[in-house]
Amino acid sequence: MLRKVFEAIRRHRVFALTGLAGAVLGVIGWGAFNTAMDASNLLSFCISCHEMRNHAFEEYKKTIHYSNPSGVRAICSDCHVPKQWGHKVVRKIQATNELWHKITGSIDTPEKYEAARLAMARRVWDDMKRTDSRECRNCHSYDAMDFAHQKPKAAEQMAKGRKEGQTCIDCHKGVAHKMPDMTTGYKAMFDQLAAAGAALSPKPGDRLFTLATKNLWLARPSAESATADGRLLAASEVEVLARDGDWLQARIAGWQQEGAERVLYAMQGKRILVAALGSDAVEKVARGRAMTDPDTDQKWTEGALTFWTTRAGLTVDRASLDAYGAEMFNASCGLCHAPTPTGHYLANQWIGVLNAMKRFISLDDEQYRFLQKWVQMRAQDTGGAH
Repeated sequence: MLRKVFEAIRRHRVFALTGLAGAVLGVIGWGAFNTAMDASNLLSFCISCHEMRNHAFEEYKKTIHYSNPSGVRAICSDCHVPKQWGHKVVRKIQATNELWHKITGSIDTPEKYEAARLAMARRVWDDMKRTDSRECRNCHSYDAMDFAHQKPKAAEQMAKGRKEGQTCIDCHKGVAHKMPDMTTGYKAMFDQLAAAGAALSPKPGDRLFTLATKNLWLARPSAESATADGRLLAASEVEVLARDGDWLQARIAGWQQEGAERVLYAMQGKRILVAALGSDAVEKVARGRAMTDPDTDQKWTEGALTFWTTRAGLTVDRASLDAYGAEMFNASCGLCHAPTPTGHYLANQWIGVLNAMKRFISLDDEQYRFLQKWVQMRAQDTGGAH
């Protein structure tokens, strides 16, 4: 039998040698490929460029993933490269884009790095969200956690996160690197809205939206310094009736509650602010149908007011205004935990919810009022109405 095998090999030795050489080269190639893959996962490789060595690495050295009581260190590849072979290859292919940015110097200075920090962080956060924090779970898992040895608050949050299907990155965004300035995104969007609004040329019939609080006057004043008769709140819709240079005659509509007529609300029974009115303006409100709220026995009346205001600080782009609110909501409320869906609470409940979280977010009063109105208009009982 063996003789026949050797005779067959001698007769076809060219094919046999070729097959053997191919097998050897395949093994060598496969080994070289995996060796290169492993080498590119080393910490020394990851920080071989100054962009990572001088910025990301220095931040990481100050975190618990670098130094901790247990002596277990998670390096760059542990968090940013999948363990599974297929996912790992995909990630390595994606990394070629990072080589391009190295060549072009996209983040080769501290200033460029800071300017790109939010975009880079969000790209990683989005990937982790999409993969259910796959790399985090190589070391951390709910099943292995001893909640009894965690701090009570931490144990409560972890149990809640597990129950609600949250993923690690929902709450742990700043564990290895400095948090980016989350305000830069929505501030830039506001600047774009303001710039577009400055170039706006409103005409009668247009429906515009306020970007921030604006004064209103019952009669066209000679100057903006004139005492106002009320204020329009941010994200309020106005209908343009006439234009006189930079002045607009406009109309707003809403609801008034009996006993609190100085406030115009967007909806009956919902404390979504449209305008705050002076006593003279209250008298000029054209009132429509009235109704009694069956839940509170409060009397509400439809009302509309015609007034003058300046054309500054208005936008016709409702989609961009909504996107600005979404960016502010995610940046502010998604900093420490997964943002609560706006439909989780009633419009009036959102007032108390946001007030309880106000000390944890970095919004000024104007931005806070805008955010409150944005979530209220997407609450459980407003159905996302605008």
